[in-house]
Amino acid sequence: MEIAEVFAQYMEHLLAGNRAEAREMIEATLDRGVCARKIIQYVLWPAMVQIERLYNEGKINRLLEHMATRINRMIADQVQAHLARKPKNGMRLLAICGQSEISELGAQMICDLFEAEGWGTWFLGSGVPNDEILELLGKLKPDVLCIYGSLPSEVPAIRRLIDTIREIGAYDQMQILVVGGIFNRAAGLDEEIHADLFAADPHQAVKTVLEHPVRIPKPDLPQPGRRRKRKKTATSKRSRRVAAAS
Repeated sequence: MEIAEVFAQYMEHLLAGNRAEAREMIEATLDRGVCARKIIQYVLWPAMVQIERLYNEGKINRLLEHMATRINRMIADQVQAHLARKPKNGMRLLAICGQSEISELGAQMICDLFEAEGWGTWFLGSGVPNDEILELLGKLKPDVLCIYGSLPSEVPAIRRLIDTIREIGAYDQMQILVVGGIFNRAAGLDEEIHADLFAADPHQAVKTVLEHPVRIPKPDLPQPGRRRKRKKTATSKRSRRVAAAS
């Protein structure tokens, strides 16, 4: 069975609430020699995205969204144990996410793949206040802070956290990576909130971090509207000084 067929049938089981059938299908796929990484990349993560999309478009109700997400998360817990693991490399990743269970599942799968690459990972889940996140950052000193946010309403809090981190200046070498969710749906949002790196999915997240091992700070330019306002004010002041001198 091709992986696309596995995904299609798996989605049917999820939306029908068939826990046992969904689990048995993934177990059979693993038994046929399909690696766990491929199952996460082409079945579990796309299923999570599809469930979220169907719910946002009103094609499934909250009951189905919750049920399907919980089954998918249960199976993700089991599949991660089958991931081939590289030796520990001393690198550290701290992952946080938004309030929804889909956000938690997304961040969890990201941690699973980084852990398989040899990283030490810490997953906070949702609902942790920013001051406690900052305290843990100071203790762990991670190489990457990964943020998965699936809802537009979560963006202001994420931006406040990033702004605070950069204002403190104690984590200048730490990369801030945003993945999936709302960052996939809103082009350029990662740059707008001053994240260092963006990835659409966990596979790309690992690839992006490996390709950009060192943080390159981006200039914190003023917003164009504010810059124009300051320029106008300065010009006005110069005009008044010239008039007074005349």
